[in-house]
Amino acid sequence: MHREYLSAVIIFNLRKSALKVFVLCFLEKGPGVVMAEANNVKNIGLRGVKVADTRISHVDGTNGILIYRGYRIEDLAAHSTFEETSYLLHHDELPTAQKLRAYSDALRAERAVPGFVFDALSRMPAGARSMDALQAAVPLLAAADPGLADDSREANRARALRLIARTAGVVAGWHRIRQGREPLPPDDHLAHAGNFLWQMTGQKPDPGTAKDLDTCLILHADHSFNASTFACRAVVSTQAHMYAAVTAGVGALSGSLHGGANAEVLKMLEALQGEKDVPGWVRGQLDAGRKIMGMGHAVYKTTDPRARFLKDMCFRLGKKLGQEHWCRLSTQVEETAVAEFTKRGKTTIRPNVDFFSAPVYHMMGIPGDLMTPLFAVSRISGWTAHIIEEKFGDAQEKPALYRPSSEYTGQYCGKEACTYTPVEKRT
Repeated sequence: MHREYLSAVIIFNLRKSALKVFVLCFLEKGPGVVMAEANNVKNIGLRGVKVADTRISHVDGTNGILIYRGYRIEDLAAHSTFEETSYLLHHDELPTAQKLRAYSDALRAERAVPGFVFDALSRMPAGARSMDALQAAVPLLAAADPGLADDSREANRARALRLIARTAGVVAGWHRIRQGREPLPPDDHLAHAGNFLWQMTGQKPDPGTAKDLDTCLILHADHSFNASTFACRAVVSTQAHMYAAVTAGVGALSGSLHGGANAEVLKMLEALQGEKDVPGWVRGQLDAGRKIMGMGHAVYKTTDPRARFLKDMCFRLGKKLGQEHWCRLSTQVEETAVAEFTKRGKTTIRPNVDFFSAPVYHMMGIPGDLMTPLFAVSRISGWTAHIIEEKFGDAQEKPALYRPSSEYTGQYCGKEACTYTPVEKRT
């Protein structure tokens, strides 16, 4: 009788010159040893591949858990503020009352957006995409940074503070500019979320709506190594400055498979308002192989914990504003989609953070194409925390340039390189 021994070791290393995967499988049968074929981790969007350590946030996709610096998102959303959560992300601990006041005051002091940034945005076509306007504005903010050449930790923390404070003003100001109105100055009597609503609408928000938006900003503030955060970290690993990295993050967030999904959810809901057979529409979409926007996540295999919070907020806001039909419609799509996915063997597809954030933001008066920029208003806090962690190697031995490798699959002239032929001799 043969005794079988199976041993597997998988080593992932993305922090050196190439992605190295070693799968050593030893199957011992008598005197022979057989090497098994290496597992393939290419062309899967890096899903499941751990590229670096981080102390900032953790996502447990199996159990639907999100943690910022050791704290559950449910506790922060229920009890914290965006300013306090931002401090936590950047300082590794919750602040004392005195430190929180100082941090909030520092944010207020940096809210004013330089006039030349708005001048530049005013020259953009009124129909320009809002995320493109935001992405154009970030490098302009770099030009206004008096200490851009200083790459110390303290200088980067100050830079992060400016970006967190001013991103909201840029988004609100752009919205007014494209409507032919002047950007509004910040109101230092308002907290971060309330001030954004004031600068966007020109009306002082009611405390309840401001608090709800504050909670939304907490929910979106960070999410580990998502596409935009990874883009930020990859750029800053080259020792580029923070603004360059954030510009890359904004570009990544603009995609419909990332931050742009909430605007697509709103379009779906608006199109379904007159639909008499919503379950039939959902089934038709799935039968045709089309997506239900806001459903499914690259990491979560159960309901996104942020979606639960936003669903409750949706019904509360809907009841308050007499717009519960948005919540009922969203729930009808959700329940039908989950049931259909389950029937089709896709039991892990559940609502993500975008699904219920769309009706919530819509009821707050935020236009659909401003929803993704609002995502950035929140995520700028997480991005800048990750940029600093990456820049200074806070969670690893030392900073390192991201330089994965690829496998060349071009087949042009056989194994050898092609022979260059002058253009006049080509047929």
